[in-house]
This record gives sequence, C-alpha cells and structure tokens, in this order.
Amino acid sequence: MLISDAVHIWRDAEGDYHVEWDASHPDTQVSVHPAEGGGEVSPRAEGRGARISGLPHGNRHFFIVRDQHGNEVLATERKLGLQGTPNFRDFGGYNTADGKQVKWGYLFRSGQLSELSDRDIDLLATLELDLICDFRREEEQVSDPSRLPQSRAPKVASLPIIPGSNSRFFEEAAKQGEGQVNFNRQAMFDFMVEINRDFAEGQRDTYARMFREILDLEDARFLVHCAAGKDRTGFAAALVLLALGVPREIVMRDYMLTGRFFSPETQMQRLQRKYGMEHVDADAVRPMLEVHEDYLARGLASIEENYGSIERYLQEALRVGKPELAELRARYLG
Repeated sequence: MLISDAVHIWRDAEGDYHVEWDASHPDTQVSVHPAEGGGEVSPRAEGRGARISGLPHGNRHFFIVRDQHGNEVLATERKLGLQGTPNFRDFGGYNTADGKQVKWGYLFRSGQLSELSDRDIDLLATLELDLICDFRREEEQVSDPSRLPQSRAPKVASLPIIPGSNSRFFEEAAKQGEGQVNFNRQAMFDFMVEINRDFAEGQRDTYARMFREILDLEDARFLVHCAAGKDRTGFAAALVLLALGVPREIVMRDYMLTGRFFSPETQMQRLQRKYGMEHVDADAVRPMLEVHEDYLARGLASIEENYGSIERYLQEALRVGKPELAELRARYLG
C-alpha cells in the first residue's frame, strides 16, 4: 500500500519534476499523473519513482500518486526549481497529529534571494507572497540584497539573528584561542550544536516577532529565509510546524531535507573566500555547511528542559498562546 507521508516531489532547475514514494509492500503498483494533465511521465528503473517533463515553467503543478488499491495522494513539489537558490521549499503538505494537513502554497523557506534569475523572479511572483522574514545579519542584507518581484511586492521583515551566521564561529574561535583561530571538525560541529541551543534560549524575541509578523497579516503567505536556508531558517520552520501540530519526527524529516538540496561542496570555496579561510582545511569547515539531526535536536531539547513542552514554550517564551495557535491552525490547516 502507498504510504502517504512518504510521497516526495521536487522540481529541478531545468523544470523537470521528480516524484518518489514508498509503499508497505515491494510489489505495490503506483501510477503518477499531473492533476491537470499533460507532460511526459518516465518511470525510474528502480521502480519507486518517476520523472515528469514537458510541463509549463511558469506555475506550480499538482500530481496524483495512486496505488492499485485506490489509495491516492495529491501533492505538489516540495522543492521549487529556482536556479538562484537551491534550497527553496514549500513546507506545507504535512499531516498533523490530529489528522489534518498543513496547506500547500502558504509556508515557504529558502536561502538568500540575491542571485535569483529573471525566471526565478517570475516563478516567485506566482506564489503571491505577503511576507518575507529575513533572518540574515544586517550586513548580509546590505551586501546581498534580495531580488523580488516588482508587482505585488511582499512586506519584508528584517529579523537579524547573529548566532547561526558563518562569521560568529570565527569570532568565538579567535577569542578562545587568544587571537589564534585554531579549530577542527569536531569543534565546528559542537559550535553548530550550541548555535541551535541559542536559537531556543537567546533568540526568543526574534522568533516571537516572526510569529507576530505572520499573525499581523490576514492569511499571509510567507517565506522565512537566511543565507543558506539551513540553520536560522530551519529552526523557524520547525517552530511553525510544531505550532501547527505536526509531529516532531515529521518536523525533523523536513529539517533534514536540506541535506538533499544544499551541497556543502558547491558552497565551500565561496565561504572560504568570503571569510579569508582559503588556508583552512575544508573538512574543519564542513559542519558549518552540513545539516545534522543533532543540531535541531539540541534546540528542541533546550525547550523541553526549560519549558517542559513546545506549547508552554510558545506561550511563555514566544507569546503564542491558545488564541494565536487557534488562529494559525485555522489559517494553515485544511
């Protein structure tokens, strides 16, 4: 039988769609069809996937994934095929613990938007975003300004978070080494874990403001982003999904998808040039560009340790109480 939570769709930069699924039995027969018809469906050789080409680039497409028993999933792409930012994702479509589903097309996450192509901007315009929450440092926002649609421009909320930015580690490492930056892979990994603890404990006002910005706009379609769309953004998306009642294991699955679409190797030279680290061993830097369950798990553990539950944390630390939760769920669950 087709497992509904295991259907995964993404679009590559060339505009082709990739559909993957899992089933309870290896002999399950699955078919894939664009909901509006058209396109060319090519099954993968290994069986549990298909590639769809030939669909128009200018808008999103939904797909019907169905097994021979009549079980059916209607879904769209989770990762959108933007050329200038590889980790642009819709984090809707997930099921909640009480059997509802987060709406597609309202919740988005990404890295920086400064290198979007003209085609990317056209696609971004079709999303009709109302709000963009930018977690980059003010210097990042100035040096790499976002490219956005000119028509129906979304509100941009500047919500700078310094922990989680790449420069913070080197500042701390220099202090610890009395001016001599000396670190290895484990030190970087440990620092990234610590950053996520700080998200939960030290950045409460910023994430509280994120929720206020969302709630201040009626039925807002919104995007949360930072430089890579990985750490500051990953914690933000996790908070939103948890507030909507999505189980933790599914939240972690969404968090870990960054590892599929954000490649440390393609970003390594750029990062080393940016921070004057060409002489530093790439392996020592790599945890900064990776995604690990331990990162987000540390932030969530801090919430449990200090507040006992995500609901209490939302209410006491982020000022998202029962009325605000009810509003968020009325908007974004279907």
